[in-house]
Amino acid sequence: MTFDPSDTAALAAFVRAQGRAVVATVAPSGAPEAALVGMAALDDGTLIFDASDESRKVHNLRASGRVAVVVGTEADVTVQIEGSATVASGASRERHGAAYNEQFPGSRALDQGFAVVVVRPEWVRVYDASVRPAAVTEARW
Repeated sequence: MTFDPSDTAALAAFVRAQGRAVVATVAPSGAPEAALVGMAALDDGTLIFDASDESRKVHNLRASGRVAVVVGTEADVTVQIEGSATVASGASRERHGAAYNEQFPGSRALDQGFAVVVVRPEWVRVYDASVRPAAVTEARW
C-alpha cells in the first residue's frame, strides 16, 4: 500500500494497520537507542506510543525531543519518519493517552508509571519494494 508521504490521513491509516514501529532516540552520551513499540496515529499524522517512565527512550526524549521512527518492518512498504517528540502531561496526556487506548484497548498508557509520547512528524519517506524499481517518495511537513 504505497501512499503520498504528504497525506497525513494516509500515514495515519498505514500506522494503524501496522500497529507497531521501531523508535530511535539518542542517549545523553550520543549513542543511538532503538525499541519496538505499539504505535497509534491520529488523522493529522500525529503518532502516539506509551512507555514506562523509567525506560531509556523516555529519559532520552526528556533530554532531547528528536526521534526517528520506522513503520512496516514486515511489509513491502515501509515508512521512515523523523520529527520531534514530547512526553505529554496534563490535558495532552489524557487526550493522547485516550486516543492510544482507542487503538490499543487495555493498554497501560494512562496508568501511573507510564508515559504517553506524542510524535510530530517533520519528514516522511515512503519506500515501496513491491514495484521494480522500488518507489521512494519523501515529504517535509
